[in-house]
Amino acid sequence: MEKFIIEGGIPLKGEITPAGNKNAALPILAAALLTDEPVVLHNLPNIRDVADMRKLIASLGVEIKDLGNNSWRIRARTVRPADLDPDLCRRIRASILLAGPMTARAGILRLPPPGGDVIGRRRVDTHILALKALGAKVRYERSFEFSARRLRGADILLDEASVTGTENAIMAAVTAKGTTILRNAASEPHVQELCRMLNTLGAGITGIGSNTLTIEGVDGLHGGEFTIGPDYLEVVSFIGAAVVTRGEVRIRRAGPEYLHMVRIVFNRLGVDWAVDGEDIVVPAHQRLRIEPDLGDAIPEIKTNVWPGFPTDLNSIAITVATQARGSVLFHDWMYPSRMFFTDKLVSMGAQIVLCDPHRVIVTGPARLYGEKVESPDIRAGMSLLLAALAAKGTSTIRNVGQIDRGYENVDAKFRSLGASIVREREQ
Repeated sequence: MEKFIIEGGIPLKGEITPAGNKNAALPILAAALLTDEPVVLHNLPNIRDVADMRKLIASLGVEIKDLGNNSWRIRARTVRPADLDPDLCRRIRASILLAGPMTARAGILRLPPPGGDVIGRRRVDTHILALKALGAKVRYERSFEFSARRLRGADILLDEASVTGTENAIMAAVTAKGTTILRNAASEPHVQELCRMLNTLGAGITGIGSNTLTIEGVDGLHGGEFTIGPDYLEVVSFIGAAVVTRGEVRIRRAGPEYLHMVRIVFNRLGVDWAVDGEDIVVPAHQRLRIEPDLGDAIPEIKTNVWPGFPTDLNSIAITVATQARGSVLFHDWMYPSRMFFTDKLVSMGAQIVLCDPHRVIVTGPARLYGEKVESPDIRAGMSLLLAALAAKGTSTIRNVGQIDRGYENVDAKFRSLGASIVREREQ
């Protein structure tokens, strides 16, 4: 196990380029199983979750060649419904993304229960209902078994706009017989990228970016090449780090077209940035004053499905809010354990009231001080790292493997911006 030691209070300055979108890379890797021809993928993030996904698909008989510069060549000449490593599946929730393509391609998959961040119950019912609607059979006895002779298109209303549920349904439907209409579909940037990647392989998906997708089933997919876009969650993390350290940072190839709602929310915290082509420039001077609702009421920032404010950015916004003047209510109705990390921010000096498992009130600005804390999950870990960069004194963050699951070389990137951050192995 490793830890970060951070000396806070240093304004970040310089340029940074984000890694590829982790949440796009994982389903796109799974989608490569749908064709027996080569698929070349570029800008894959070098992170633990992607490495774990590589091990899982390799165990199914897939050939993977590292081409350098974050590019892989994947060829699934044949796939076998092997017994997947339960420990790997417990480490990565994205293992569930194998259900759609493997049921479509091999007709069967045995899958141990998926894992991932401990942020509350994360149901898989939407996946099961969608695959059943396409003709799959699903059994569960301490592990899943998905099977089908031939999937058939269907008109499906998802019971919730689940991102991975939508992705599984898309991957299962692209080679199903007939037309699939997928309603109440998730439309996050990573879902859009999966659709575009599949279309480059010969799929027939329309309505990309909306909550209704039409998928014309094809007999088979061919090979192709695709470049994964920037991770907007990492982009916003860099924005937050620049703001809380009073720094000035240019984020190269940042994908600003995906940040319209994020900008609206951050504007309410007194934060803004400039867009220069594909770059985002965060200025050193920020207003950092919370904009109240009408009648000077405490405003509410509520997470929602895309294009609403993403739940994965709630932790970052909370840390930014600790440095803004005023009070704001954060409400994440999706996950009942998402807010529990805030006690660690309180130990660093933040003024936060945990109202219930879904809501906190943040009052700022608060002077943060170095502390010893532990990263509970990817996004909370990054939030604590931002707090440590802003704090007076030295902080130690343990269990940084959680952060490494979602951020590529994060300590090196922050050092390139002038941060004092050292990675050490626990004794």
